[in-house]
Amino acid sequence: MAQALLPGDLWSLIAAHLPAHRRSQKGGRPRINDRAALTGILFVLKTGIPWAYLPRELGCGSGMTCWRRLHEWMQAGVWQSVHVLAEAGTTRRW
Repeated sequence: MAQALLPGDLWSLIAAHLPAHRRSQKGGRPRINDRAALTGILFVLKTGIPWAYLPRELGCGSGMTCWRRLHEWMQAGVWQSVHVLAEAGTTRRW
């Protein structure tokens, strides 16, 4: 299922625009990897389920984790960068 939601070439395109994450000096839980978080985001957007109902069986973390990552990437301008590439025709349609 996760492979169908996030093909490798799409992941490569988006991964190049993701900001680097710095670990907190306070420690805390290990961060869910970006690809898993993006898969969770795509699942919620594709199915229309509430973030709180994201199935943990997908291995994407919680819905709140995915929502926070989406918000973090929106603030960093990731989606604008990816959108510009798509509009320029440098990517194929998924």
